Amino acid sequence: MKTAKWVVTGALAVAATGMLATFGSSAARADDAKPLYDKSCAACHGPGGKGDGPAAKMLKPPPQAFDTALKGTSDADIAKVIKEGGKAVGKAASMPAYGSKMSDDQISALVTYIKGLK
Repeated sequence: MKTAKWVVTGALAVAATGMLATFGSSAARADDAKPLYDKSCAACHGPGGKGDGPAAKMLKPPPQAFDTALKGTSDADIAKVIKEGGKAVGKAASMPAYGSKMSDDQISALVTYIKGLK
């Protein structure tokens, strides 16, 4: 019987027998999401997630700062708001749905990035 070798990549340990498995760390995924955030989110939510983007003053209600709005919110709940839009989940209708514009991987990376802003 072969003994498994442990390969550590990022924050993940993987047992590998003859094959090397690599996974990006969540920090790298979050860094990859910055351009996506800048393009799709910052105009309303602001560059630091404070709800102070240039379009925020035109929105009723304006976006909340992530540090308060995300308290006690799961990753799945944040992803659902991004994917389905605010109206679909009982939030502001001004939050658009990005499910048809972003892949699940992009949304997941965006969730990680947003959580890092707070």
